Amino acid sequence: MRVLVLGGTAEGRRLADVLAADPAVDVVSSLAGRTAEPRLPAGLVRTGGFGGPEGLAAWLLEQRVDAVIDATHPFARTVTANAAVAAAAVHVPLLVLRRPGWVAGPGDAWHWAGSVAQAARLVPSLGRRVLLTTGRGEAAAFAEVSGVWFLARSVEPPDPPPPAHVRVLLARGPFTVEGERELLAGHRIDAVVTKDSGGEATAAKLTAARELGLPVLLVRRPPLPPGVPAAEDVAGAVRWLRGL
Repeated sequence: MRVLVLGGTAEGRRLADVLAADPAVDVVSSLAGRTAEPRLPAGLVRTGGFGGPEGLAAWLLEQRVDAVIDATHPFARTVTANAAVAAAAVHVPLLVLRRPGWVAGPGDAWHWAGSVAQAARLVPSLGRRVLLTTGRGEAAAFAEVSGVWFLARSVEPPDPPPPAHVRVLLARGPFTVEGERELLAGHRIDAVVTKDSGGEATAAKLTAARELGLPVLLVRRPPLPPGVPAAEDVAGAVRWLRGL
């Protein structure tokens, strides 16, 4: 069985590791190529786009792919949509692998936004010194926000234009609660803005914010394409493949 894993996440790497160890599976991981030094998964790796859903569909036929698992970031809306269209066009089974979103607990002061643009409109009502962890491609949405100083953390430098008052912090998770607590206190952060990415690697900031009594503004995930099955972990994705 030849499997294409649309990767770039920890789950995608773990899935590729499991599949590469199976002699009955030929796994190819596709990475977008936006990160300069990505963590490479086991097996074959393809970097760069496919040229939209039509290009992906043609590649699936050319490479005789038997199944596609979309293990991209929960906010990789375009990739997920393209995968759904391409897989349906050439009748290749598709599964979306998405880790569960975060769930608020006692003491959390969470607020929700339906989009990054809405988060930019809401953030001045929550704080004046904000930790922004929405990713390199979303910092520009806060460029017109006035009266707020941002500590923008991402793996790669944010795409322009930047917020008017910003300090960029380049860092890659996982992060610890102690480290996040020191970061928030040291920069006098009074609010956190992030996406509902889920997972443990970047969840420590939520715990630190709760301990410090800080509000957190989360951007909701985009919905999955209708009719596409989903799994919450690598084991579920492997079971789906075996079922094929």
